[in-house]
Amino acid sequence: MDMENTGEGNQQNVTMPPVEGVAGGGTGYGWNDGGLYASNPLIGSLDPTKVSSADLLHVWYMPSTANVGQQEMPRPLEPVTLLAARNERENVQVAMRPKVSWGGPGIAGVVQVQCTDLCSNSGDRLVVGNSVTLRRVVPILGVPDALVPLDLPTSQVNILPGETAAVWVSIDVPSGQPPGQYEGELLITAMKPDAQSSAECMDYDEKHQIYRELRNCLDIVEPVEGKPLDKVVERLKSVCSNLRRVLESPPFAEFFSENGPVDMIDEDTCADLSIHLKLSVTVWDFVLPLTPSLPAVFGISETVIEDRFGVKHGSEEWYSALDQHFKWLLQYRISPFFCRWGDSMRVLTYTCPWPADHPKSDEYYSDPRLAAYAVPYAPVLSGSDAAKDALRKEVDLLRTKNHWKKAYFYLWDEPLNLDQYNSIRNMSSEIRTYAPDARVLTTYYCGPNDAPLAPTNFEAFVKVPNFLRPHTQIYCTSEWVLGNREDLVKDILAELRPDIGEEWWTYVCMGPSDPQPNWHLGMRGTQHRAVMWRVWKEGGTGFLYWGANCYEKATVASAEIRFRRGLPPGDGVLFYPGEVFSLHQPVASVRLERILSGLQDIEYLKLYSSIYGRDEGLALLEKTGAYLGPERYTLDHMPIDVMRGEIFCTCRS
Repeated sequence: MDMENTGEGNQQNVTMPPVEGVAGGGTGYGWNDGGLYASNPLIGSLDPTKVSSADLLHVWYMPSTANVGQQEMPRPLEPVTLLAARNERENVQVAMRPKVSWGGPGIAGVVQVQCTDLCSNSGDRLVVGNSVTLRRVVPILGVPDALVPLDLPTSQVNILPGETAAVWVSIDVPSGQPPGQYEGELLITAMKPDAQSSAECMDYDEKHQIYRELRNCLDIVEPVEGKPLDKVVERLKSVCSNLRRVLESPPFAEFFSENGPVDMIDEDTCADLSIHLKLSVTVWDFVLPLTPSLPAVFGISETVIEDRFGVKHGSEEWYSALDQHFKWLLQYRISPFFCRWGDSMRVLTYTCPWPADHPKSDEYYSDPRLAAYAVPYAPVLSGSDAAKDALRKEVDLLRTKNHWKKAYFYLWDEPLNLDQYNSIRNMSSEIRTYAPDARVLTTYYCGPNDAPLAPTNFEAFVKVPNFLRPHTQIYCTSEWVLGNREDLVKDILAELRPDIGEEWWTYVCMGPSDPQPNWHLGMRGTQHRAVMWRVWKEGGTGFLYWGANCYEKATVASAEIRFRRGLPPGDGVLFYPGEVFSLHQPVASVRLERILSGLQDIEYLKLYSSIYGRDEGLALLEKTGAYLGPERYTLDHMPIDVMRGEIFCTCRS
């Protein structure tokens, strides 16, 4: 089934999930076909220009860990209060459900969502479009997951009879944002279905006049550098006067008057019928480090990109597509690597598509947001002498760079038998002949099954480091192996040698399954976020995820999205191709946003532990009820806010 998007302009009319319609996705989020056609019995007609929007629809907010399904029931409207550090993203959801229908056939009505800047008493701002963004939450297999960007500062959303729609509000606080309390609001307004935006109603002369006014403002304020203060003040006063004239011009009359925002009902009557949702953000003076404390390396399938976007390997379009995906994922505190899978789970992984002597290489590897990068082991594709020589030259050059400490080789995924383990040993030996300080990462969940290292499976698993040493430095184990036995971590760590640089990383994939933390579609929001709480509590120093775009093969960019057969829904897919939603950028999942929140939580816990000690940090996780173990973590959002609030209160001085 295809995504249906028949809205015009910025009107979002999402009525079908852009994903193969198979069963799955947990309980309580079933696709309700009947709701698409149901109508509310009305006596007479309702005119949203004369009736308060609060009489037509429910509006309330939900935390970012809530899965706001189509049957989510209304709650009281309360102000939103958030806490955020600098260089942090905080999210909240705004839910809307119609009380009656006032729209045309097939919809309950059209709702306009408008967001203001968030302002502090000192005049600082979190600006809409830069620091404040809105996205429509779209169901995938009936589960709220895809986040489709909305136009700013004003968008229109169609809502359906008997169904709840949600808008995802993100606040990105820049690193240099002054601390303080920032306040703004969201205005939710029921609209006539044929209502057009002022911009659509403007003729050419009106648009040109506004353009000249704004261009004049820019011309006045741009050359102020080096000018005396009195001249700067004079220019700013002139700009303010021009901007006020623009904002008070007829095309913007529906938004502003002398007294602030209003809705123009007609020429003679002004009445604000909108629902006002107050939004307050406390920005504190802690700055999340630009380089994540915990390397989280996530795979991007190059072959999925090649197939879906029709780009030839090594072409200009191919480099452009990979570059877009790399830069886009960096905003999530993720260190991306591209991957191509071979036979028997051998894998080619690389972070930068360009060779080490290309200018792009330093741009990629030196980016402070990148915590770790994969060096391509080219001979995995061809064992030729030329490939080995090229690899050696690549490594020789990278070793001269300051960023070499971020480098690792990921050669094989989950080896199962002696031949595969020996392949890792042989490849690592070759690398280490000319780069003895190279780090090799190996993912595994068992020892070689044809040459047991110990009497039991778990004991054999624990003995893998002794078997692979010195051919692996990063031992990356599946959380699936531990189950709910957190105490087994000490057995794993006892076999490692941190004194020679050995590290313990973890990963999730098909498992573990419910109720343990993972990123499958339909799991609880706190279950998604708890993956990183588990990493921090268990003492892992890094994390790997096998794939973020590993949906089924398609040869058209806008083709329906199919999750891979045999995998839990959502496994290996953390974002969607934007072309499915008529966009040309990746579309994040709700789960990806929760991963970011979990990685940010690690920075909070690290700060707290740096002051009070790791034991106190662990005690805080448990005391607040946020996370006690793989099957004992909070099911609602409140303990998360309590934990973050405690860190804020005790560390802000």
